[in-house]
Amino acid sequence: MTICFIGIGLIGGSLAISLKENGFATRTIGVDSSSDNCDKAIRRRLVDETMELNAAIAASEVIVLATPVDVMLKLLPQILDQVGDHQTVVDVGSTKELLLNLVDDHPNRSRFVAAHPMAGTEFSGPEAAVPELFSHKTCVIVDGELSAPDALETARRMFQSCEMRLSRLDRKNHDLHCAYVSHISHIASFALALTVLEKEHDEQRIFELASSGFGSTVRLAKSSADMWVPIFRQNRDHVLDVLDEHIEQLSRFRTQLIKRDFDGFYERIERANQIKKILN
Repeated sequence: MTICFIGIGLIGGSLAISLKENGFATRTIGVDSSSDNCDKAIRRRLVDETMELNAAIAASEVIVLATPVDVMLKLLPQILDQVGDHQTVVDVGSTKELLLNLVDDHPNRSRFVAAHPMAGTEFSGPEAAVPELFSHKTCVIVDGELSAPDALETARRMFQSCEMRLSRLDRKNHDLHCAYVSHISHIASFALALTVLEKEHDEQRIFELASSGFGSTVRLAKSSADMWVPIFRQNRDHVLDVLDEHIEQLSRFRTQLIKRDFDGFYERIERANQIKKILN
């Protein structure tokens, strides 16, 4: 099977490696607006070759759209304009509602499968691509009933070949839940990094004293603005709702510290510990 990856950064590049190594793809084609990314992808053997967009679409049975989500809004309709009944288009973006609303009435909508592999790191670009990034992670298929059965089956087999678990959600619930489990985590990490950088100007001191706990908490602050600003833009309403609740929780901790209410502080920490029942 020939698969092209439009966007060959962390997600597209890692998926290309995985599908070639596990045998699902016999030929991989990379497409990227950056010639530097194309060169890196070839040098790292993420893909077999690179092509211009239209040529890659025509040559492929599966087209994986792995660009930032704002670019997807432009490219997905163009891709669907060109595909036939033997081709499957899969996106791997972190937001869905705006993108799916855009193509609901497209005549080739059934060839498209909206997917979100819940995997990643704080790094970006072709140099960040790694094998087995998706192993034992969850991939969410969104509004799968709107895809043609054969397209859905192709996407299902593709992700399962990477040892991913499959889950299904509708577009609204996907974006809401991602705001809670992913998007707010990034905002919190960005804010904590800015707090430390504002208050602690001695970079060497940060390096010397930073524990593994601090490092893991601010790890996401290294994430690319090019990728995350479009996500926040598209999922703005849900992120604002979650952010309001997060600010409220921080405010309650602050109030208890001001009042020296450490019994209440203790109770709130114990309540937070209940997350162990969900994440073990």
